[in-house]
Amino acid sequence: MTDHDERVVPASLAIPASADIVFAALADPSRHPLWDGNDNLKFSSTGQRVQRVGDIFSTTLTGGSVRENHVVEFVESQVIAWMPAEPGQMPVGHVWRFTLAPIDPNATLTTHVYDWTNIFDESRYTRARATTKDRLMASLMRLSEHVQENQ
Repeated sequence: MTDHDERVVPASLAIPASADIVFAALADPSRHPLWDGNDNLKFSSTGQRVQRVGDIFSTTLTGGSVRENHVVEFVESQVIAWMPAEPGQMPVGHVWRFTLAPIDPNATLTTHVYDWTNIFDESRYTRARATTKDRLMASLMRLSEHVQENQ
């Protein structure tokens, strides 16, 4: 690792929807491919609504691989975070986190963080570095559009 590595990458956007509405899109993995700014997610089946820390939901990536996402933080309408892993394996160390802070009843400051501070396998560094603030912001913009279209 070099000094220029940014291992915690944040992006924030005021989304014109309530925290409950934004959170509903985040807690339903079947909706994730609709707003993924990394263009990495192909499919997540319905019926996997996240309810608590310890839940695991599956997602199929655009290349056909499946990831099991281990929920590591969860407070309804406030925070949700998960760590991806290959099926049957332990997570490799990166976290996708969303925190929501109501601005008013119809707007929510939504912060998306990609945290790869616990990735120590250097073969994963190139992919981790490719997840930039611009990609996180693309996810937030798509999420905003998605929730506005589905209110």
